[in-house]
Parts: sequence; C-alpha cells; structure tokens
Amino acid sequence: MFKRDIIAELEKWIVNANRKPLILRGARQVGKTTLVKQFAKKFNQFIYLNLELEEEKRIFENAVSFEELLNAIYFIKNASASEKNTLIFIDEIQNSPSAVKYLRYFYENKNELPVIAAGSLLETLINKNISFPVGRVEYLALRPFSFKEFLEAGNFKNELEALKTIPIPAYAHERLMSLFKKYTITGGMPEVVKLLFENNDLSAIKKTVNDLIISYKEDVEKYARNESQRRIIRFIIENAFKFASERITFTHFSSSNYRSREVSEAFRILEKTMLLSLVYPTTDSKLPLTRNLKMAPKLQLLDTGLVNLISGIEKEILLGDDLMDTYRGRIAEHIVGQEILAEEYSPDASLIFWVREKKQSDAEIDYLINYNGKVIPVEVKSGSSGKMKSLKIFMNLVKSDIAIRLYSDKFKITQETTSEGKKFKLLNLPLYLSSLCKDYVDAVEMGRVR
Repeated sequence: MFKRDIIAELEKWIVNANRKPLILRGARQVGKTTLVKQFAKKFNQFIYLNLELEEEKRIFENAVSFEELLNAIYFIKNASASEKNTLIFIDEIQNSPSAVKYLRYFYENKNELPVIAAGSLLETLINKNISFPVGRVEYLALRPFSFKEFLEAGNFKNELEALKTIPIPAYAHERLMSLFKKYTITGGMPEVVKLLFENNDLSAIKKTVNDLIISYKEDVEKYARNESQRRIIRFIIENAFKFASERITFTHFSSSNYRSREVSEAFRILEKTMLLSLVYPTTDSKLPLTRNLKMAPKLQLLDTGLVNLISGIEKEILLGDDLMDTYRGRIAEHIVGQEILAEEYSPDASLIFWVREKKQSDAEIDYLINYNGKVIPVEVKSGSSGKMKSLKIFMNLVKSDIAIRLYSDKFKITQETTSEGKKFKLLNLPLYLSSLCKDYVDAVEMGRVR
C-alpha cells in the first residue's frame, strides 16, 4: 500500500478541535478508498460504509432520526458505540442524498466522532438538488501520484532524498531526469504505478488505462441530463486527451458539429468529475489575478500518463532524447501543471497562465504562482534564456525580481536583463523539480541558495 503525502493533511484534520466531517474529492480511481483505509489503521475501530451496497445505503434512507441512524450503523456493522477511538468512512456518498443530509448532524450533535465521506461522482447530487451542508463540512482533494510519491512507491530512497535537498546535487541529475521521464510516460494513477513497479509491463498498463477510460464513459449515464448530453460528454472524453495543454474553443471542438453552448456545458460537468480542468488566462501582472473567462482556455487533463497512453505517444517519449521536444513541448508543459497542482489539496485549486494579445507583440507565460504575495512567472522552455521574450516582457510589469524556467538541464541561477534594463534572477530548474518551485524561490529569498 503506497504512502500518499495527503496523509499529513488528514492528520491535521483529525486533531483540529473544530473538525468538521471531511469530504474527500477526487476523480475515479485516484485512490480515495485506499487512502482512507490506510489512515484508518490509526484507529481502534473503523466503520466502513459503502453506499453502492443497498443494505448499507438503506441505513441512511430508513433512519427517522440521527440517534436511530447511529444505532443502526453500530448494529449493522457490528461495532461498539462505546469505543471512542473510531473513524467512520462513508464511501460513494453520492448514491444517498439522505447520507449527505445527515452529515450536518455528525457536526452539530456528534462532533467528537470523526467522519470522512468520499465519492467520485458527487456532481450527480446537483441534478437532484442536493448540496453538502454549508459551513458544516470541509474538503480535501486527492489527485494522482506526484513525482515525489512516485519515487517513494518505487522505493527510490536515495533519489527521493536528493530531490528534497536544496540545491539539488548535480550528481543526481541524470538519474532523476531518467526517472521523471518514466513518471511522465506512465503518469500517477495508482493502479498504473502499481503495475509499473510490479512487472513493468507496458501492455498491461495500456489495458488498465483503456479500462479506466471505458469506466469514465460509462459513468456519464449517472450524471448526464439526457441522451444528447451523454453523446457530447462521451465525445469529449474520447477526444480531449489529444488537446492537452492546448488552448481550445468550444465552437466545433475537435472538428465536431456540436454547438458551443452544449460543449461548454459538457466541459463544466467533466470539470466537476475532476477528470479535466479548463485553465483560463489572466492579463493581470499583480495580485489578485483575475481569470478572463472570455478568452480561450488551455486544457489540463487529470493525468499526463493517461494523455500519453491514450494518444499513443508513449514510445515517442521513451525513444526521444529530450522530454521538451515531445508533442511540440506540450507534454512537458502538462506534467509541470500536474506537478504544481499535486501540491494543492483544495478541490478549488487551479492553474493560471498569463497572456498579452497585441498585434505583432503577443506574449504568453505558461504558469503563474503566488509566492508570499508576489507573482512568480514559470516558463517551460528549452534553449538559451536569451530567447525568452515573453518572460522578459512580463518581468518588466512586476515588482518581483525572480522568475523560473523549467527545462531538461541541470539546476543553475542566471542573472538576466530585460529590454528596459530591469535585472532579475532566473532560476533554471530541471523538470523534476516542478513541484518545488516555491521551495526554491524561498531558498533564494532567504539566501540559502545563490
């Protein structure tokens, strides 16, 4: 059973005196049930309720009071009501609006009893006019394995230790770059990671991925309003992966004849399943950064491994010399976005990029991150720093004197100058340090790295 970093967030939640029932969000098969069962080992008693089972669903449907509900749970699960060190886990909670309703009473009447609820299709509740009790629950999001978790799963202890060392030792670069390439190819879906480290069978991994996509398409039946919407959502699932990190338009998406409004609505539904996200640009250069929803968004999928294996480009990456050259650089950009998101545990966390759209003077920055109130630009670019025109345009607009470039080479800091004479430090970080951007900015700001 692989360790997930989000366990630390669960440990903070459990000791919080003002703890509320926790809703664990995440796409299908990112490991929510496994995570909670792993966390449950800390408790003397674990009560697992799977609401895909009619008998356990009826516990909530038939209860006429919260007191009766608790008694029924203890009785049917053969559990002790007197055991104080107990965790209740309500899995697939979207199958029972009654279970959602009762969450408020766990908070109001039985706050000392920790409850976690999970489900990959929580958006089905929207169509039933059911919502989670406002102010009486809290949320965490589980995403695919990060590179750090990938290394831990593969028992790469020395490599993980080197990754966490700031600055990264130069001797670790080649091995970490090779492992990051493997991580990029297969991605971070738990079952895929398990297969990779058990038998390294790419054909078995591809079958698992194909089965997963089939299950995503079958899930459409549970939340699409009608047959027309089902067709559009399935079409998007089948075609979205080839547009990873690309700006899209809803009109004629993937050469379809579907109307813009229909496609837009289908994308919003899929965002709620956490299978993909629409990354909108900002034209702002200082906080708060406002997303311009009228501009074309980029498409970020759940997992880069899924993108590769569904698009059939895994061999291109495997045989290629530089990850930056694959798929016109979009795979490198996509895995960087995935790594940035992996550090965020809020379901509302999202990526953002910057654009300036002017005739003969367009500029675009791949990602912006917020570091202690400063806007830090992040570019995913190969080649010399002298070619980074957009980055230098952006640096003229901000107070920060630090920028980040992610690429395939070794870590170094260079001093750069914009066309207007502004000097700034460019942190050239290897791709495998994508999740540590803020840590490196912090190290430079604190003088620990020069």
